[in-house]
Amino acid sequence: MFEFLFKGLIRDKSRSLLPVIVVGLGVSLSVFFVGYMKGALGDVIEMNARFGTGHVKVMTREYIKNISQKPLDLSIYDASDVIADLEDKFPTMDWVKRVSFGGILDVPNEQGQTKTQGIAGGLAFDMSENSSDLKRMKLKESIKKGRLPNAPFEILLGEGLAKRMKVKLGDNITYFGTTMDGSMSFQNFKFVGTIGFGTSVLDDKTFIISLKDAEYILDMDDAAQEIFGFLPNDTYDEEKVQEVKTIYNASLKVNKDEFAPEMLALRDQNGLAYMLDMSASMSSIFTVFFIIAMSIVLWNTGLLGGLRRYTEFGIRIAIGESKKAIYKSLILEALVVGVIGSALGTLLGILCTYYLQEVGIDISSMMGQSNMIMSNIIRAQVVPQQLWIGFIPGVCATVLGALLSGRGIFKRQTSTLFNELGV
Repeated sequence: MFEFLFKGLIRDKSRSLLPVIVVGLGVSLSVFFVGYMKGALGDVIEMNARFGTGHVKVMTREYIKNISQKPLDLSIYDASDVIADLEDKFPTMDWVKRVSFGGILDVPNEQGQTKTQGIAGGLAFDMSENSSDLKRMKLKESIKKGRLPNAPFEILLGEGLAKRMKVKLGDNITYFGTTMDGSMSFQNFKFVGTIGFGTSVLDDKTFIISLKDAEYILDMDDAAQEIFGFLPNDTYDEEKVQEVKTIYNASLKVNKDEFAPEMLALRDQNGLAYMLDMSASMSSIFTVFFIIAMSIVLWNTGLLGGLRRYTEFGIRIAIGESKKAIYKSLILEALVVGVIGSALGTLLGILCTYYLQEVGIDISSMMGQSNMIMSNIIRAQVVPQQLWIGFIPGVCATVLGALLSGRGIFKRQTSTLFNELGV
């Protein structure tokens, strides 16, 4: 029976081609959407974890209340003891100090007068050869011109910032700012390279110095503005992160000091909770919506096909086939069409996802004024889920459409079918 129906569908293009195309296109959109969401969400998580939030981040309680201002004066004192405690409680995680600060950069001309000047944000972390942060930040791969700092008081500028400041490699740049204690700070740096991370908020507004230089110019001896924590292999795991956060904060619950350390998870920062929750539900919502929409389309397609096939139904009834048998054959046909269409749609969706994964879409022109840490290149990600997710809406919608449209067979009188047959 199955072989008979399959051959009939293959030979009668008018009966199978349109449903297969409709299912294939719908499934490809569904599969591509899953890959796009995984890629976009994964990129946002990775970029924010690397540069802004870590998988978890430890700060003082007062600092957290004013976290948007990045107040240096509310940093953690005795940071080495805090890091030692973290490494003792969570030995598999990597704990690193970061400093994020702002100030004025001044570029002098040959006469020592100001040539260009502007406000910029500074980022400082350990850039020693064996530093885990050096690898995590992909600094070597991100250098566009020049080299990494290898001596005290050398500075990197984002590509956009360097262009705006009109500096050349080897130029001196003077930093003006305030220390952790609120006193004035200034220091001359040598410009040794430009860097491009692929996100406008960093490439156009940020300079980078070593952690030791930052601690010196900001008077942060054994202090840490923020302590970042990363899970093994830098792989984000929501459940594990929440577990680490709960255990650590519970261990310090009895400490009522307002400057005691407290841990935040990635989702607690930069408004990421809403984004993570929304993306988690989008795939399921889209799948349900797709099933409903596809069912309506295929229902109409089935009705049109059923009207065209009334003569066929009459012949089949004339030779003794029951309405139930005809109805079952329609459902089986729909199942075959759904499987074939879903397979083709899955292949097309994965190919489109792979293209966007490798090539991406440049949206840098739209990100110029954005303060969100997000890549300028939108990329999708091919994931195992795409191999089967499309069959759920593709097959279900096709079969459901056949179930709905096939009911017309039972509403037709046998005599009517014979009249249409011309008997």
